[in-house]
This record gives sequence, C-alpha cells and structure tokens, in this order.
Amino acid sequence: MKICDKLNIKKRVLSFEFFPPKKVENEHILFETLDELTNFNPDFVSITYGAGGSTKDKTLEWTLKIKNDYKLTVMMHLTCITSDKEEIDELLDNLKKNGIENILALRGDIPKDGLNYHISNDFKYASDLVGFIKQKDFCIGVAGYPEGHLEANSIEEDILNLKKKIEAGGDFIITQLFFDNRLFYKYLELLAKNDINTHVLAGIMPITSFAQVDKFKKMCGVYIPEEFINRITDKDDDYVFNAGLEYTIKQCEDLLSNGVKGLHFYTLNKSEATKKILNNLKYEV
Repeated sequence: MKICDKLNIKKRVLSFEFFPPKKVENEHILFETLDELTNFNPDFVSITYGAGGSTKDKTLEWTLKIKNDYKLTVMMHLTCITSDKEEIDELLDNLKKNGIENILALRGDIPKDGLNYHISNDFKYASDLVGFIKQKDFCIGVAGYPEGHLEANSIEEDILNLKKKIEAGGDFIITQLFFDNRLFYKYLELLAKNDINTHVLAGIMPITSFAQVDKFKKMCGVYIPEEFINRITDKDDDYVFNAGLEYTIKQCEDLLSNGVKGLHFYTLNKSEATKKILNNLKYEV
C-alpha cells in the first residue's frame, strides 16, 4: 500500500527507520530489532541508502526481504548525487516489479571516505529526482529540516527548496531529528505560510548516551536544550539512558497531544529505547 494513501486515511502513523548491516555477522541484530518492533504494528518502515549509494545493493536486498518476510509496507531511501538517469530508471523498474511503491527521495551527501565518486549531471537536487520518480507513479517522501539544512543560508531558503520538492511531486515530509518541539511547531507555521500543506511526520531519535549529544550537534547542527545537557553531564551511562528516554517520552506526548501526523523513529537498528518509549506513551500512536 502507498504511504500517501495511509496518511489520507489514518489520524496518525507510526514508522521506523533501519539501515542495512554492513557485515553479515551483524544481520541478526536487525532481525532481532524487527521482531521486537513489528509488535507495534508500524504503518511503514524505511531502509536507508548509504552515502554515494554505497549500500545500494544491500538497501534493495533488505527492502525486499522486509516486505516479503515481515509483510510490512517498506519505503526505500534513494539518493541521486552519484546516479545517472539510466541507473535510477533501472532501479525503479526493479522496485515496481517487486511491489515496492514508496521511496524517500534524497539528494544525498558526497561520501567522505576519500574515494573518487562520479557526480551525476542528471540530478543536481532532490527535486530533480522527485520529478523523475513521479513519472513512475510512486508515493514519494521528502526530507524536511526544522532548523534548516546545514548547506542552506537560512531556514527561509531551505523551505523554498522544500517547496520545489513538493511541487515536483513529493507526497509527504519526514523531518530530521529535533529535540525542541517549539522549533518543530514554528517550522509547521513557516510551511503553512509558504503554502506547503502536505503531511509532516516528526523524526524522533532518543538520546541514549552523552556521546550522542556532541555528535548530533556537529553532524546535524540540531539544538539540544542546555537544561537537558546540564542534567546528563558527568552522569553514568544508565542515568543518561533513562534521562534520554524520559525526555523523548515527554517530547512524543507533547507532539501527539498537538496533533502531529506521525512519529518516525530513527532506531539505529536497536529496539530497546524505541520499545520503552512506545510502551510508556500515554497517547495511542
């Protein structure tokens, strides 16, 4: 089933994001996580696509495996910065043949592993990819950034880029992770002012270790309230984990009580934190 159809029918949706294991010996971790989280009856799950398409084959393999073995609606991530039209066209035909109807269309980041990658002339921006995919009758998700994309000069510029993706055929938005709901609500207001009226799903990632705080701030440029940082500074791992869960539960409860269309959990292929959060939510997802 297309995710956009579910969004039009349901009051809210629940979804999980996974990444394809790089090593065969780690595949059991994803199996175990799937076994745990499918008990929450997610409306869909998504599978990431490595920088420069580096996990392309694994992403397709796991997309099909989860669809066939777990009978879940699956959305495959697809980046275009290193892909030509012929390559994307072949992949889309393969997805169609295997009954995959949903794609998260992304420009993608240039890999930083020191290797030389071919940069595509066919798809300069994610909006180019969205328009190309739309011709094939897929349901298309696009990324949104409540605090603005790191490469954008301003949040206003980033929203104009988002609007191009929606006008090209994007059906719904999944946001980058965020930790201050006020920024999310302000983002929704900015979208409305720019006549972007599609469904927006909130990207959720619980902080489970202090090391994540620095990582999130450097990699994503996201704001983490100082009050929370001070609370977990110099605390042991168990304290930080539990404090992070408590914070995320309250964050999700606030989002749900304010009518968020969906919660999209970035699981990092682990089930414990997400499972505990969902079990403790006072609002039904």
